[in-house]
Amino acid sequence: MEEKSLLLSLTGDMPLFKIIDFLLDNKGMDFSKTDIAKGAQISRASLFNYWAELEAYGIVKVTRSFGKTKLYKLNATSPITKKIIELEKTLISEALEKANKKAIVVGA
Repeated sequence: MEEKSLLLSLTGDMPLFKIIDFLLDNKGMDFSKTDIAKGAQISRASLFNYWAELEAYGIVKVTRSFGKTKLYKLNATSPITKKIIELEKTLISEALEKANKKAIVVGA
C-alpha cells in the first residue's frame, strides 16, 4: 500500500486534495484531465465535480491545447497555490524535525 503524502495525511483523502497533491508532486508538468484523474487515483466524475473550483480559484491553468484536448498544470503564481506550497513546505520541515529528534534519541 502506498504511503500518504504529508498533505493528504493532514487534509484527508478528499478528491479535491488528491488532485492538488498530484499536481504539487508534479510541479511544472502539464497533464490532460484524464491523466490528472489517473495520477490522483480518482474517477473522472470526481475530477469534474471539483474542476470548476480549481479553475475558479486559479489553482490550475491551461498550458497548451491541441484539438479538443487541453493540458493543465498547477498555477504557481496563484496566491492560493502559493499558500498551499508554503503549507507543504512547513509539513515537510516539521516531519524532518521529528525524524531528526527521533534519530538523536535512538542514537543516544
